[in-house]
Amino acid sequence: MENFLELTPENIASEHICCAISDKKCADSYQAKKNWLQEELNNGYTFRRIDERAKVFIEYGPAENAWVPITAHNYININCFWVSGKYKKSGYGKALLKSVIDEAKTQGKNGLVTVVGTKKFHFMSDTKWLLRQGFVEVEKTSSGFSLLALQLKENVTIPTFNESVKIGECPDNEGIVVYYSNRCPFAGFHANTSLQETAQNRNLPLKVIKLKTMEEAQNAPTPATIFSLFLDGKFMTTDISVCMDSRFDKIMAKLLPQIK
Repeated sequence: MENFLELTPENIASEHICCAISDKKCADSYQAKKNWLQEELNNGYTFRRIDERAKVFIEYGPAENAWVPITAHNYININCFWVSGKYKKSGYGKALLKSVIDEAKTQGKNGLVTVVGTKKFHFMSDTKWLLRQGFVEVEKTSSGFSLLALQLKENVTIPTFNESVKIGECPDNEGIVVYYSNRCPFAGFHANTSLQETAQNRNLPLKVIKLKTMEEAQNAPTPATIFSLFLDGKFMTTDISVCMDSRFDKIMAKLLPQIK
């Protein structure tokens, strides 16, 4: 269980980042994610993965520098956390989480914080699993996001969502609006390629907004700054596959009855 590898500014060019390992069509956005990581590693960010060609990894960093709209002074924010395939239920998730907790204690942090869905959202950590590990919900939004915290000290400030996400809507209230960042190697490709065709085939207005800076991400109208799709101003999904022409109608048919 000790076969973990950390990416560094020195080795990131030659090491894989788990996601999109074999998805060649996302090559440009895969490199964009690497470029984003290169910058964030210099800001205290950590990317730790299994030392194999697999999707078993965790990403985290100081919450003050997080690309999500939260306020969590002296916490570590967990971003992507993924254990897939044959590695599930083998202790890798607990080992990766323990490594972050140990680091937080060493650094004197107040605790850990992460954004999830009140139910399981695509491209977000497993809410129920994290609750079983000791995380508690400290805030939730009307659009279905939950802010979880694992406190390591008593009588410390509770993390909160920023005001920009609390109404669950975006400023543009017509057609499809997507927010994305380079945090994911899939988001850029599908938002700027697949979704363009999908929207055009349905005569739907489309606006794609890339979050280019930490400040923009911290003031976004969604906690899911990897990828979020709004329809007529209402948050709909974090599922990037909604961009695909073959998937859009099926996904939206399930979501629309839930949106008031």
